[in-house]
Amino acid sequence: MAKRTPESVETFLARVGHARLVEVQQLRRAILQSRTGLTEHIKWNAPSFCIDGDDRVTFRLQPGDRVDLVFHRGSRKRSGADAFQFHDPTGLMRWLAPDRGVVELINQQHTDAEIDRVVQLVEAWVAATRDGASPES
Repeated sequence: MAKRTPESVETFLARVGHARLVEVQQLRRAILQSRTGLTEHIKWNAPSFCIDGDDRVTFRLQPGDRVDLVFHRGSRKRSGADAFQFHDPTGLMRWLAPDRGVVELINQQHTDAEIDRVVQLVEAWVAATRDGASPES
């Protein structure tokens, strides 16, 4: 059996045809141009940003009118999840678990207004969750 080549994010997004694609592309560009050194691929049926090969921030695009960013510490259960602490410097995050939160972007105007703070939050999250980072940030 031939090995499947991973689908590029651009190809995936063109195929999916998301209703808020302009915002998704705007956020992708801003995050990839940040100081984090993030890379991206498709994971969990959405673009996902990685640091050192570990997923850290993933779009939630379903249903097709939603643009959310899920902040997490990868796909593996991490020890000490309950002890993990992170201070959101932006106030944008809604916590889903002790080490996972979401930023919901309501519409294009909201995305335009908050994009700089979203990038600030991504940078802080990556710094706090990078291997070897202090558990409290």
